[in-house]
Amino acid sequence: MRAGISTACLYPMRLEDSFSRLISLGFRYFEVFVNTCSELKEGYLKRLRKMADDSGSAVKSLHPFTSGYENFLLFSEYERRFSDSLEFYRRYFQACNILGADLLVLHGQRSDRRSISEAETFDRYARLYALGRTFGVTVAQENVNLFSSDDPGFIRRMRRACGERCAFVLDIKQAVRGGADPMALCDAMGGKLVHVHINDNSAASDCLLPGFGMMDYAPLMRRLRAFGFGGALIIEVYRSSFGAVGELLDAKRTVEGLIGAPYGKKAGGA
Repeated sequence: MRAGISTACLYPMRLEDSFSRLISLGFRYFEVFVNTCSELKEGYLKRLRKMADDSGSAVKSLHPFTSGYENFLLFSEYERRFSDSLEFYRRYFQACNILGADLLVLHGQRSDRRSISEAETFDRYARLYALGRTFGVTVAQENVNLFSSDDPGFIRRMRRACGERCAFVLDIKQAVRGGADPMALCDAMGGKLVHVHINDNSAASDCLLPGFGMMDYAPLMRRLRAFGFGGALIIEVYRSSFGAVGELLDAKRTVEGLIGAPYGKKAGGA
């Protein structure tokens, strides 16, 4: 396991500035959140890659800015739009190759706007997954509030339908926001869980930096070890979720402590 951070934590700071700021704080493992089409240009991406290489950093994953439109682009009843969107997503996979990332995060289908059958949904995902693999990139379905993936049952059915052609991202805040037990989603993902968006929560907030809330991470860490999880624990919160930027370093130490502890520990003890 390895601790990292998403550039989205400093949004709406420009991506290159967020990346540079986080590197200057001592972070070396990243999820890059692409915010607009111009950030998919080869020259721009190569500049980000140089920043990473010069600092000894690595990019693990890429988060598309089209996440909020994936229901329309990929999972609507209009087949031609899906085919065209596959071509657009090639740009994300190419961006992953330039940055050195091997994972693309998918939000997928909204639960309140379903227009195709679940079987067709799984088939569409599998086709996108197969395209990603031609670039050496894994498309991983994230659990997201108000999306089909916030239901552990949907995750289990997706695993059965897609077999080896699936992977998952666990996001704690998204589970809490939807009233789901993060551990139930974790169990549903099982050995296909490849990536974690780690954050904390309290009675007053569903999204805090790790170590700033009341979450007991021990059950999560036990599950990850039982699954043989070797992926990243990526700190992902909103800029409104914390005060001084230096608090990110406290969160980093919390996550590194979880990785180093035999069975995890409560955030308050990190």
